[in-house]
Amino acid sequence: MLAFSAAQAGQVEEGAGTLTAPEGPVILTIKGNIEQFNTAQEARFDRAMLQALPQHSFETGTPWTEGSSAYSGPLMRTLLEHVGLSGDNTENSVHVSALNGYEAQIPISDFYEYDVILAVEREGKSIPIREYGPLWVLYPFSQDKALLSEKMRFRAVWQVMQINVR
Repeated sequence: MLAFSAAQAGQVEEGAGTLTAPEGPVILTIKGNIEQFNTAQEARFDRAMLQALPQHSFETGTPWTEGSSAYSGPLMRTLLEHVGLSGDNTENSVHVSALNGYEAQIPISDFYEYDVILAVEREGKSIPIREYGPLWVLYPFSQDKALLSEKMRFRAVWQVMQINVR
């Protein structure tokens, strides 16, 4: 009924899956090997949609910030499952693109091995662009020293704008 109502309101394009359309500015686009859409072939999210997903929090330091901070946002595995990727696809990867042009390939298995979040808040507030926001693929660095390796640091993409599931 909700999908029918949204389609009637012109918020969801024909052929789209069951995701609702963003009402605010789009801050994340997910495309590629997904099953749920709110446009022809993409899942677009505004801040409210991301915050409506189950949130996960942890406190961690990072190689780029001073001290330790509390971060929160949906687990990356939860976000990918929300757009129709199942846990059976852990051999696949995501290609994450940032506002500043940085790109990284991240194995989906990371999201099941670690509690990686798409951080939308630090210390209970939105993360400004100049401070690695508005979205940050963030590993719990303080919980496992192995995450501080160069390989893992390169996967912690800040200023995330797009995820392409492969």
